[in-house]
Amino acid sequence: MKSCTIKNIMLCFGIMLLSTNLNAQKFAPIDKSPMDAASFPSSYKVSDKNVKVIYGRPQLKGRSLSELIPNGKQWRTGANEAVEITFYKNMQVAGTVIKAGTYTLSTIPGEKEWTLIFSSDLNVWGSYFYNKDNDVARIIVETSQAKDVLEAFSITFDDEGNMFLGWDTLRVKVPMTVN
Repeated sequence: MKSCTIKNIMLCFGIMLLSTNLNAQKFAPIDKSPMDAASFPSSYKVSDKNVKVIYGRPQLKGRSLSELIPNGKQWRTGANEAVEITFYKNMQVAGTVIKAGTYTLSTIPGEKEWTLIFSSDLNVWGSYFYNKDNDVARIIVETSQAKDVLEAFSITFDDEGNMFLGWDTLRVKVPMTVN
């Protein structure tokens, strides 16, 4: 009977040591440009999505938009890893049909319009590894200015499924419909 009790004590001691090691793992601090997602339909109660975007959210932090995303230069459209956009259905994006699938999205900002680049390159960091040969579509959309300021870069969808990119007072509407 004593050996059974000693075995139980040793087992409990071993489990405590193991659980202490598990709790001692190092976790990274919150990213300065946290990852976020937007989808349409946007309700979390709807699982049959048309589109989902996963992107990093850089912040102004007192900097000007023109220094963060200069006109005429390709931008990763967020922070950190390349933006991934998944179309669960064939979509018409500003009049161009894009087949269901996952793509990276980068942009070339301009004063009055932006070029959106949908690429078949996946699992890439930013737009540093961009290869024009893998473009699926290039789409030009107009920009506008809002009165309210967004400190963090944001992507959202309206009730019709149009995607909006916003940062500072800049707004970019990307018309989308199921094809």
